[in-house]
Amino acid sequence: MSGFRILLGDDHELVLEGLRSLVEAEPDMRVIATATNGRQVIDAVRRDPPDVVVMDLEMGEMNGLRCLEVIKRESPGVRVLVLTAYGDGESMRAALEGGADGFALKTEPPQQTVASIRQVCRGQLVFPLAARKWLLRSESPGDATTPSARETEILALVSEGLTNAQIAHRLRVSDNTVKFHLQNLYLKLGVRNRTEATAWYLREGRARRA
Repeated sequence: MSGFRILLGDDHELVLEGLRSLVEAEPDMRVIATATNGRQVIDAVRRDPPDVVVMDLEMGEMNGLRCLEVIKRESPGVRVLVLTAYGDGESMRAALEGGADGFALKTEPPQQTVASIRQVCRGQLVFPLAARKWLLRSESPGDATTPSARETEILALVSEGLTNAQIAHRLRVSDNTVKFHLQNLYLKLGVRNRTEATAWYLREGRARRA
């Protein structure tokens, strides 16, 4: 049987069953396991690694952030979408730094949740616009067009030819944190890729030295 293989983790049975119905209605997805606490999530991943884990941050025995840490350490190929009721920037930052591939809110329409799961299945980094804006404001208050100090630091390493993994290692952050900042940089600078971002960085550097 083909399709993206999904593992669902949530300590509320009603939410879990709703999610299962939602996902199984999609022709390209199937639920291979469900879990009602963090320990069960980890056991299920070890037993039969899914393509994507969709899980809450608040779960018994082991919370979502701890689960995320274990999954990314033991099974780095498994993608994780955090699905939570907490839409604050701190929760998103913690998930991002923990290596989450996506962050979705339970308050979003069901089809948006399905779209987020599918995007993560396809390897895209998914974070809600509201939380993304909050995080950017906290790093660079009042300026939505100039790279923050962290973004400039990443841009400098990109211009040296370092890969995302090398930059993550150098800065001691997750690969997805680097990817997240690069996505924001592309939007701010109006560029499409790291080559164009590097050209912008070198051009700006020359202009400042002139």
